Amino acid sequence: MPIFVSGLDRDLDVVTAGLTLPWNSGIIEDHVSCVEMMERQMYGRAGFALLRKRVLLA
Repeated sequence: MPIFVSGLDRDLDVVTAGLTLPWNSGIIEDHVSCVEMMERQMYGRAGFALLRKRVLLA
């Protein structure tokens, strides 16, 4: 049995809940993607202070 399948089998309750419950974390994932994009744009240019300002102003 492949590793991925055995992992799904171990977490069957979590997988089932993720596929059947109406809630999702789409909005949070969108914010995380936005912050990651800002980090990539600023790579090597400035520190955490500038990233924090950009996130708060976005």
